Amino acid sequence: MGEPLAIPTSDAEGSAVSADPACKEASSDPLLDRAIDGDRHALGILLSRHQKRLYNTVLRMVSNADDAAEVTQEAMLKIVQHIGGFRRDAKLTTWMTRIAMNQAISHLRKRRTRDTVSLESTGRGRTTDDDQAASLRAALADHREPSAEHRVETRDIAERLQLAIDRLDDDFKAVLVLRDLQQLDYAEIADALDLKIGTVKSRLFRARLTVRELLRKSET
Repeated sequence: MGEPLAIPTSDAEGSAVSADPACKEASSDPLLDRAIDGDRHALGILLSRHQKRLYNTVLRMVSNADDAAEVTQEAMLKIVQHIGGFRRDAKLTTWMTRIAMNQAISHLRKRRTRDTVSLESTGRGRTTDDDQAASLRAALADHREPSAEHRVETRDIAERLQLAIDRLDDDFKAVLVLRDLQQLDYAEIADALDLKIGTVKSRLFRARLTVRELLRKSET
């Protein structure tokens, strides 16, 4: 299915799903048991463990910090509302990711509809947020003090990469974000997106090819 894109796997806040010890859960977790049984304190602890990871996942999807914060809060509310029905047929992290991704995709589709209406009524497109690619720029930046030329080059690469990812269809973007940015394995992605593993691999392959082609065109 090809090599992963050269996309950073952590952002300025330093998160990666596989690197977060709080995300490693036992098959029987007393804290989760209590949360499912209605213990609000236990649920609050679980939410605090996973909020940053969910925010970073959503941020990769919506590419805007304010929108990501709003969508994450919506996802957390859904988790609170439905934790009592969690049946352990998937990992808690996977279940939470599924809710967050559903909220992010719904947000993107609503935003696209609003932008279309705005374009038709005003004759101009949506203003690009100046910090849209801030997390990618930070992740790509050298730890040493970069030269002005290096900063410009890094910013350009990050912006072109983010723009290319944002042009993907939502379904393909979701797979790319979870695999190449958040480093979930194929089974976890399949569970989170309710897909077959073969579909995950196919969409990932096509998403990578599309991003590479968009990047190639942006360089010409």
